[in-house]
Amino acid sequence: MAKKIKKLRLKPSARDKRRYFLVKGTNAKVKSAILEYIGVLGFAKSAYMKVNENRTQNSELRTQNRKRGFIVGSCLVKSLNDVRAALALAGIKIERVSGTLKGLRPSH
Repeated sequence: MAKKIKKLRLKPSARDKRRYFLVKGTNAKVKSAILEYIGVLGFAKSAYMKVNENRTQNSELRTQNRKRGFIVGSCLVKSLNDVRAALALAGIKIERVSGTLKGLRPSH
């Protein structure tokens, strides 16, 4: 008989506190703006990631975002102000910021 392997999970207190933001632009532009403003060390401290939307949102909303040129990114809460400043200096507009991916959906 095969034993079930228990999946290891992080406790909520050990997880990163992240904020998700909806940005008009490409991932390359966002990365270069952050690198230019806060540098390599700041980029690493912010832990910026582009969020893969395949699992996070329904297909209709995902295609709407792609057609309009939006991406979803995330960073640590501590560095959100630095990331906002970097994107503002590069002329990239943050449409919405949320603590959850579900909160980025447009309100009806």
